[in-house]
Amino acid sequence: MQLHKTKGIVFRTVKYGETSLIVTVYTELFGVQSYLVNGVRTSTKKGPGKANLFQSAAMLDLVVYHNDLKHLQRIKEFKWEYLYKHLFFDVIKNSVALFMVELLQKCLKQPEPNADLFYFIEDAFIHLDEAEGPVLANFPLFFTLHLAGFFGFRIEDTWSERNEILDLQEGIFAAQHPTHQHYLEGSYAYITSQLLRVRQPAELRELLLNQDVRRHLLQAYRTFYALHIPDFGEMRTLAVLQTIISA
Repeated sequence: MQLHKTKGIVFRTVKYGETSLIVTVYTELFGVQSYLVNGVRTSTKKGPGKANLFQSAAMLDLVVYHNDLKHLQRIKEFKWEYLYKHLFFDVIKNSVALFMVELLQKCLKQPEPNADLFYFIEDAFIHLDEAEGPVLANFPLFFTLHLAGFFGFRIEDTWSERNEILDLQEGIFAAQHPTHQHYLEGSYAYITSQLLRVRQPAELRELLLNQDVRRHLLQAYRTFYALHIPDFGEMRTLAVLQTIISA
C-alpha cells in the first residue's frame, strides 16, 4: 500500500471505538474517501486530542495510505491546510458551510477524483470565511448555481425580456411556460440570471435581495438539483439556512 500526499476537505465524522474516528473526506487526488483515524479523541500529557481538526469543512494536508480495493483507508499524518478565521465560530458562516457540505455529499456519491472541482470547493470555503453582509447572505445561492456545472446540468444564462421563464427541468430560459410546474419567472428568473453572471464572490454585494427572495430561490434550486441528481431527497440544513440568512 502506497503513501500519498493530498489535500482534503472534511465532509463527515463518525466516532469509532473509544478513541478513533471514521472520516469522510473529499480529497484532491482520490475524490471522496473514508478514513480511519486512530487515537484522535484522547488527551495526553502533550495536550488535547486532535479530533477538532476533523470538523465539517475543515481543510487539511494529509499523508494517506491508499488502496483502490479498500473502502476504508488510513491517514498517517494530518495538519491544517488552511486555518479558518471565522467559519467554525460564526453561526451564519458555519451554517452556510454545513449546507455546502450536505449539498456536496448528495452530489458526490462515487470516489472519482476531479481536481477542478476540488479547487472550486476549496476556493469557495476560503471566500465564505472572509465574506460579510450581502456577499455572505447571497453565498449559498451563488455556490449552488455554479456547483451544478461540475455535474453536467449548469443553467445556461440566456435570459432576455423574451426568454424570461426559467425551466428548472431543462435548465434553460424559455419564452413560454413549460408543461410541468418546475419553473421560475419574473424577478426570480432575472435574479438567477444575475447570479449566473457572477464570477467572483465579491460581486455578490451588488445583489441586494431580501430574506423571502433568498428563501424562495434556495428552495427552487434544491428542486433543480432533485430533478437532476437521483435520490437527492430533502436537505436538513436548508431550513436552518433559510431561517438565519437575513443580511
